[in-house]
Amino acid sequence: MANNNRRDVSPNGGDGWKVTRPGAKAPTAKAPTQGGAEKIAKKQVSDAGGGQVYIRTPKGVIRDADTVKPGNESPTKDTKH
Repeated sequence: MANNNRRDVSPNGGDGWKVTRPGAKAPTAKAPTQGGAEKIAKKQVSDAGGGQVYIRTPKGVIRDADTVKPGNESPTKDTKH
């Protein structure tokens, strides 16, 4: 999947949350809340034709992933821990 069809949402060092695209030097957007950053990331991916949005912990570990249609949905059931 192209980098344009993926976004990572992660804490922005104590200043809200950021949306980044793999390989980019700067965030594509910032938001004061995780929910706000997720909404922005999903809109960006949707505008790019669908793909994946990954939510990361402060340590960088992926804790959740969402497919934005018509992205490539995994046949494996999504489970949140």
